[in-house]
Amino acid sequence: MRRLNVLYLPHPQPQIARPWGQDVLEAISAYHHVKVFDPALPAEGQFEGIEAVVDLGGNIQDDLINVAARAGVRFLQAQTNGLDHVKVDEILTAGITLAHCPGHLSSVALAESAMMFILVLAKRYDEACANFARGHFYAPIGQELAGLTLGIVGFGAAGQELARRARAFDMRIVTNDIRTIEPEILDEIQPDFIGGADDLDHVVAESDYLSLHLHLTQTTRHILDARRIALMKSTACVINVSRGGLADEDALYEALLAGHLRGAGLDVFDKEPPDLAHPVYALSNVCVTPHVGGGTDGTSRKRAAFAATNLDRWAKGEPLEAQVR
Repeated sequence: MRRLNVLYLPHPQPQIARPWGQDVLEAISAYHHVKVFDPALPAEGQFEGIEAVVDLGGNIQDDLINVAARAGVRFLQAQTNGLDHVKVDEILTAGITLAHCPGHLSSVALAESAMMFILVLAKRYDEACANFARGHFYAPIGQELAGLTLGIVGFGAAGQELARRARAFDMRIVTNDIRTIEPEILDEIQPDFIGGADDLDHVVAESDYLSLHLHLTQTTRHILDARRIALMKSTACVINVSRGGLADEDALYEALLAGHLRGAGLDVFDKEPPDLAHPVYALSNVCVTPHVGGGTDGTSRKRAAFAATNLDRWAKGEPLEAQVR
């Protein structure tokens, strides 16, 4: 196998360097010549002689795409699953082959985060912590999950991993997806209901906890809108560890502030960072984390290994995995 000249583009936020950047560099440096892009230096010289680029987070912008194309870069591996912030059309139009990281690499992390939110909301964790701090014991009364209905919007890798975990708590699983799910997956998980795109309203209305697991596209933006939020039980909670734009945040926050929903667990936001002064974030039944749901050591290692494997495939002339077409 030939050794490629690879340029690694670090994430624009330096705190992402560990473990994400370290894992990527260790994985791809084992078999290929790797340079690290320095944004303080002129870009043109750094792309000379480079055949492949590994972009942490998929943050490459138009100016660097054009520089890369002129320099002869032929392959870009974006270290992200979602493509809503990746310049897909610009990269492909420039004649550069693009691949991203498939969802199964972060599915365990996202499922664990969603399950964490469910448990925190069921046990009223924030309220309980506040009671402890003021010496108020034996309250609040928590909720048992057994027999409650978990709605999973999008039954891909992360949704399936969440279903497996929720099954251990004896929750009912109702879900929908636009594609046909493999029979072996259905035989294993045995959801109580699985429907198609037209069954989303049913899933929303049935759920005690509703977890969103979709890519953000023009079709899925605000798929949980004011009309669908109105279909939900007033005792229900919304969980979103995927993309903030999947929910109409204004409608969701209005429902939470008015008490038309019992709570929410949110790791992602339509605009990041969000307005931290928004009153919804002060509610004890709204749990928020700073877009860390998929950010585990396991996801970092798996994505790094995937990048290295795809570079090897490119070097051998083999088909890429997760190529964007």
